Amino acid sequence: MKINKKIIEELTGYLKEFNLSEIEYAEGTTKVKVSRSINTSTIAPSEVKKKQEAIESNGTNVTSPIVGTAYLASEPGGKKFVEIGQKIKKGQTIMIVEAMKTMNHVPSTHDGTVNKILVKDGEPVEFGQPLVSVK
Repeated sequence: MKINKKIIEELTGYLKEFNLSEIEYAEGTTKVKVSRSINTSTIAPSEVKKKQEAIESNGTNVTSPIVGTAYLASEPGGKKFVEIGQKIKKGQTIMIVEAMKTMNHVPSTHDGTVNKILVKDGEPVEFGQPLVSVK
């Protein structure tokens, strides 16, 4: 089997660009999986602040079910799924997390009012990362 180094280099670039710990690519019978260990001491100060705000909030956090890219609207420039101060119902879509070109709707896990939106549109997110705080 001949290894295509270009694919591995591209995938490694995506790991760094989107701050992912793992990425997988498949084409026909070829499957390539690239992973890395993420050093948590290199988290940017803004990310630490967001995580602290999420922990300190009096609300309940809705977390990301997968690793991917968070989108606050269904299309660029479109109406956001939720806004701060908006009342939402359990099961209502609060945002989309894209993973491997698949758009995954993230439902609210609680009824309440949106207290904080903890991610920016187009921001990479990790599994279990707080996305929205609901009171």
